[in-house]
Amino acid sequence: MKKVLVLCTGNSCRSQIAEGYLKHFAGSKAEIYSAGVETHGVNPRAIATMAEDGIDISTHTSNNINEYRDIDFDYVITVCDNAKERCPFFPSSATKLHENFPDPAKATGSEEQVMTAFREVRQTIKDYTKNFVAQYL
Repeated sequence: MKKVLVLCTGNSCRSQIAEGYLKHFAGSKAEIYSAGVETHGVNPRAIATMAEDGIDISTHTSNNINEYRDIDFDYVITVCDNAKERCPFFPSSATKLHENFPDPAKATGSEEQVMTAFREVRQTIKDYTKNFVAQYL
């Protein structure tokens, strides 16, 4: 079974959304993990926006990359430039992929404007993860 790690800065939004969709699309084809170079907790808006699309990430935890040092990943997907630049060296043959998704946690404005930003990023990540599963798994 393939092992996939999604890496972001704080493991609170983008990597959590990607983990949720990868688990959904990959099913039993892969073990999916997410982590951050820091841990910020799972963003409540990420949980809410995923629930709108029928994916429950409310039990996800925010994990640090160091927790997974002993896992031999097949794929490491960085979902923000900061994580790509700060990603520690993995002594593995993991295929490294990168996509810089906008950070919805930095959205400003009314609650509806912020949630719109979350929904837009969610859709972009959904499309990316669906394509990843079709191409690599």
